[in-house]
Amino acid sequence: MITKEANVVWSGDGKTGQGTISTQSKVLTAAPYGFPARFEGGPGTNPEELIGAAHAGCFTMALAFALAEAGFKATEMKTNAKVSLDKEGAGFAIKDIKLTLSAKIPEIDDKKFQAIASEAKSACPVSKALKVPISLSATLQH
Repeated sequence: MITKEANVVWSGDGKTGQGTISTQSKVLTAAPYGFPARFEGGPGTNPEELIGAAHAGCFTMALAFALAEAGFKATEMKTNAKVSLDKEGAGFAIKDIKLTLSAKIPEIDDKKFQAIASEAKSACPVSKALKVPISLSATLQH
């Protein structure tokens, strides 16, 4: 089993309080987050942005492995994840995630590419962990 850690420190209430997020790898070290970053476009990070980054990274790596298994190697893949946070009752909920992929992969046809990309989306551990609809738009660049 592989275990990864992240830590949060928070002070104050939900609206005016402030927090920091740190990761085991030190990629994030006391990265600021709070209400303005999450809901008002203010500085800092937020949980939805981090979920999007994790999902895009996981999916793209899963796709790289799936392509290699099928005998292909990407020269470049760019993945964007849009995580939608919507009002739900008295709170909020992540309703869906949209992954948009643009890839340069020599010697693969679009039908094969789409099948492998769809399979990678389902096989990605982050996709498996999330219980929201996940859509994928994949474009093969030539």
